Amino acid sequence: MFRRIHSVLGLPLAALLVVAALSGAALSLVPVVDRARVPAIPAGTSVAALAEAVAARHRSVTGIVRRPSGAVTVAFDDGEARGVEIVDPATGRSLGPFRPSQAVRTLTQLHRAFLAGDAGRIGAALAASLMLALSATGLHMLARRQGGWTALLRRPRGGLAQRWHAELGRFAALGLMVSSVTGLWMAAEGFDLLPAGGTAPAAVAASGGAPLPVGSLDLLRRVALADLDALTFPDPADPADVYVLRSSAGEASIDPATGRVLAFAPTTTLDRASRLVAALHTGRGAWALGLVLGLCAVSTPVLAGTGLAIWLRRRSARGRRPANLPLRAADTVILVGSEGNTTWGFAACLHDALTRAGHRVHTAPMNALSPAHGAADRLLILAATAGDGAAPASASRFMDRLAAVAGSPPVAVLGFGDRTFPHFCGFAREVADALDRKGWPRLMPPAWIDRQSAQGFAQWGRDLGRALGHGRDLVLAHASPVPPTAPYTLVGRDDYDIASATPVAVLRLAPADGGETPPFRAGDLLGILAPGTEVPRSYSLATSSEDGVLEICVRRHTGGLCSGFLHDLPIGGSVRAFIRANPEFRPAPGRAPLVLVGAGTGIGPLIGFVRANRARRPIHLYWGGRRPESDYLYARELAEHLAAGRLTALRTAFSRRPGGGYVQDRLAADAALVREQVHRGGQVLVCGGRSMAQAVRRVLDGAVQPLGLDVTTLRSRRRYAEDVY
Repeated sequence: MFRRIHSVLGLPLAALLVVAALSGAALSLVPVVDRARVPAIPAGTSVAALAEAVAARHRSVTGIVRRPSGAVTVAFDDGEARGVEIVDPATGRSLGPFRPSQAVRTLTQLHRAFLAGDAGRIGAALAASLMLALSATGLHMLARRQGGWTALLRRPRGGLAQRWHAELGRFAALGLMVSSVTGLWMAAEGFDLLPAGGTAPAAVAASGGAPLPVGSLDLLRRVALADLDALTFPDPADPADVYVLRSSAGEASIDPATGRVLAFAPTTTLDRASRLVAALHTGRGAWALGLVLGLCAVSTPVLAGTGLAIWLRRRSARGRRPANLPLRAADTVILVGSEGNTTWGFAACLHDALTRAGHRVHTAPMNALSPAHGAADRLLILAATAGDGAAPASASRFMDRLAAVAGSPPVAVLGFGDRTFPHFCGFAREVADALDRKGWPRLMPPAWIDRQSAQGFAQWGRDLGRALGHGRDLVLAHASPVPPTAPYTLVGRDDYDIASATPVAVLRLAPADGGETPPFRAGDLLGILAPGTEVPRSYSLATSSEDGVLEICVRRHTGGLCSGFLHDLPIGGSVRAFIRANPEFRPAPGRAPLVLVGAGTGIGPLIGFVRANRARRPIHLYWGGRRPESDYLYARELAEHLAAGRLTALRTAFSRRPGGGYVQDRLAADAALVREQVHRGGQVLVCGGRSMAQAVRRVLDGAVQPLGLDVTTLRSRRRYAEDVY
């Protein structure tokens, strides 16, 4: 619901918000300019002192005003000469005529009314309401995505647009909410929607005697100039006229002949609130706060742009909705729980594949669950997880509705999530457990897909095909939207274990046009489209853009289209590829130790981290291969990094050498050393096969248990990350 509100409100009216925000940001600079231009009021200066000084220079003074900019102006009438001047508050000396800035006035009208009168003022109030709603819903969604309000300040996950949107959003949200609320208050005041702030003092008449010198009036001597709003002088031609003093304390009428206060109306609580609101919104009297609010407002165009990019990506990720059969006519029902629409793309692929296999398929959101679903021949539930274990938007009511469904249809649950979150596929696991408790038979065991893995989805499809009696004929070839690709040429390669059926090649690619590579870092992903395929295969990069080439490690898999294509690629051969950032799998900034763990081609990003270690931070590398004589990747280079201090220690394990073992065995033998690195604030990065990573997690759990830690906790603190396949 919050996402829909956020999108529905933000996208159509983004231009209105951008104009209001940018004009507000420009106005936030005005108090700073005024502070540099306008003389400050010396402490202890009284209203009487200034009034006496300016009265001495003019035949008649009609009033003194302390303006929101801090400038003190005097209105005078000297017969032939009359006007308004800025004065030095310390001496009363004229600093020149007062000329309000037309540019600031126009900018203010643009901000308050879009230069469109009362209709524009209504539009500005609407923009303030909109900004408030977007800030509140945006913060709520970010907290949900991050795993709760306590995790709000953690580094956001996702693509570039999502990260920028989240970073700027949480920086600016509070400031934008303050600006919105105060703007709405001021708009309500402008339309007289708030109660009157105070009452004017009672009408009084002066005693009519000879006026005293203004500098001798007691109340004016006791009021500081810094507290003055305005002082109106009596009309010399009217003996009954009085001084009217408006200050932060209230409004007073003063007899010019006696100095006696004839009437006084104190400032009310509502008046003080209005003053505070005006200061917060305009920065008048609070220039530093005004600058901060201006910076928050400047982020609005970027938030609008990144928000639009995220919305477009979600729309494209949703893809085509399959043509549905009615529920009553279907033998297979697919229920979808999706937060960002990507799960719908997988559902459409599954729907089409089942239809081709002869099934009658109905696909619907998980929230559509009803008692009628209990009579289905089978249910396939594809459930994403929002944030750190919450239900996605289209499944928020599923668990409540489940209790009302009778029957016991066979069911299969496929969860979609991100292993970097502590509660990976948390909602899908809850659904699977709830179905077990309800006694619905499993069509097949629950399975989990990490970060929209097309390979994992295809494997689940093969398992489903066998469960439904289709053998290997149920092919799920889901292709996520592929970013624009560029041609790259193979410029170098090192081959290992060439006598085996699964050799390894270290491949170096350069832009085919001879130009520079796009910016990228070691650990980012190179997506390669093999000829005739639409699904890219991703490989971790072992180099950064500073190296000028893209280096990847590729093991040839039996029947692997992409790995076979790359292994057969000759020097000078061309591939089409794209680079995708992988910020979740990078060393954290700083000099804390790193423990790198990998096996086989998993050394790719790890060697890249070592190469980039110019600061010589402690790095302990654990790597496992098969045979040292055939597949010891980067052996010579690792020795050079050890000698140069870029690598602190190297521990290897070769599984097919007598007494060899696996990398997790080396890690277990060094448990005390690993624990010490973690105790010093170290980070653990693991790259390689899924089974290796699972074994490493078990060993690491035991190693850090004396510290009161485990892998889940380290992962939640961004001190443990995996890149597994």
